Amino acid sequence: MALPLLHRRQLLHLGGLAGLALLGGCSNGAEPQLLYAPGELPSAWLKTLPKPWQRQPQPSPAAVLAALGKPGMDLLQLSDGWALDAPTDQLDPLGAPKLLDQLAPFAAGPSRLFQDKGTQPLAFPWAFSTWVLVLRNRADLARRRQEGWTLLLEPSLKGRLVLPSSPRVVMELVLRQLGLPSQGSWPAAGALAKADPAVLDNPSPQDDPRLPAAIRRLRSQALACDEANGLNLLLAGEADAAVLPARRVLPLLRSDPRLQALLPESGSPLIWSLLVRPAGAAPLPQAWLAEVLKPPLLNRLLAKGWVPPMPAGRLAAPLSAWPEPIAELMLPAPEVLARCTSLAPFSAAERIQWQALWDQAAPKAPHQAGA
Repeated sequence: MALPLLHRRQLLHLGGLAGLALLGGCSNGAEPQLLYAPGELPSAWLKTLPKPWQRQPQPSPAAVLAALGKPGMDLLQLSDGWALDAPTDQLDPLGAPKLLDQLAPFAAGPSRLFQDKGTQPLAFPWAFSTWVLVLRNRADLARRRQEGWTLLLEPSLKGRLVLPSSPRVVMELVLRQLGLPSQGSWPAAGALAKADPAVLDNPSPQDDPRLPAAIRRLRSQALACDEANGLNLLLAGEADAAVLPARRVLPLLRSDPRLQALLPESGSPLIWSLLVRPAGAAPLPQAWLAEVLKPPLLNRLLAKGWVPPMPAGRLAAPLSAWPEPIAELMLPAPEVLARCTSLAPFSAAERIQWQALWDQAAPKAPHQAGA
């Protein structure tokens, strides 16, 4: 069965309509509203939201995005995958240069929603996360960490591996297995300068003849493509390995000795948490936003796995409280971070090409495989 690759517009007509119905019952007063989906904002931060701002939880990211353009919706929390579906003409510039100046250079692309340099920032990228390989009671595989993302192809993981639900992220992992460049991505600071020249000379990795078989092979390994439940499957012993956002597993790594997490030297795609302003929104609560970048709130967020994209020097002190292997998952070493990429939006033509490749690489049914 083919999975939808990237665009979520059709989902909005289903899940988003329910959110709009809920919003229709909200107060039409003058209080500015902050919209977010479950688990998308730290509770410690939400509790300090100043008056007259009101918290407005929504059932899903689709419902948050569907509220764009509705009066009284003044600040929306979205991951980068959802924020990139927002029409930019329905967003106001962030208008907080002093806030953005506190972030590391690799946050600049997400702040512009990956538009050209010189475009006014449209988002506050207040947290980021890598994808990591989480192992349960597999010290044998942890000792082979130098094999990177090819560990996902270990025969003993067949049917015991949880992959991301996003086809694009899965294909990004395959590109790294093959040493091919990320496609349609936005490199972290310094990545292009350090890339292999041979990689830069191959701008169309989707044309590589190895890709269909490599994607099919990885997909055939999976127990499920479901990072939302991946940690539960690991903890229940139904899976031995899962590719998960680092944020979801970081707090457990300190308390559960069964779990180990690896970030390969080739890096990973990045996930961004973004706050965006709908057109005509109320002025930002800038003092509240700035709290996330300094103690004591910064320390509380790190304890829950939320990592602001700040310069390494500013994160050094709070991260020193963490064991070094875990701290390096939270803020990767510069050479690893340079190989991490944010997933900028595909063009329509690229989307069609990659969707066709994904469909072509669907695992064969058992009776087909044996035919």
